[in-house]
Amino acid sequence: MTEKKLKVLAASSGGGHWEQLMAMRGAFEGCDIVFATTIPGLLAKYDIRDGLVLPDCSRDSIPMSIRCFFSAFSIVIKQRPDVVISTGAAPGLFCLLAGKLMGKRTIWIDSVANVEKLSLSGKLAGHIATLWLTQWQHLSRPDGPHYAGAVL
Repeated sequence: MTEKKLKVLAASSGGGHWEQLMAMRGAFEGCDIVFATTIPGLLAKYDIRDGLVLPDCSRDSIPMSIRCFFSAFSIVIKQRPDVVISTGAAPGLFCLLAGKLMGKRTIWIDSVANVEKLSLSGKLAGHIATLWLTQWQHLSRPDGPHYAGAVL
């Protein structure tokens, strides 16, 4: 009898968020993993053939945020992951929200770049994530985010 692989959606914006997600790539070994990012060229750079592209967005552009929000929901509905994980930013947060609303486990790992305080998306993720992590021990709190080490 074949054991079902855990299906994971790993989503992040491009740049440093993506680099941190790629640094964790080995942790997904044995999973049925789907990556989603905002920069199509990043998928090819990491030889990811079946990755997905999310529209980029920020709090400064409401129309792009709405487009990204619906795209993230569409991806989660179609992919039906067991777990949604993100290192940020808003596109990853929207994927987490969609996963949470579908009753899936969600994991947020705030960017290592946020050394003095959590990112805005990181703060919001605390209300959504099943597991809420920071990469800086001094930013951890008993009620979260929790510290389990740094990715980089």
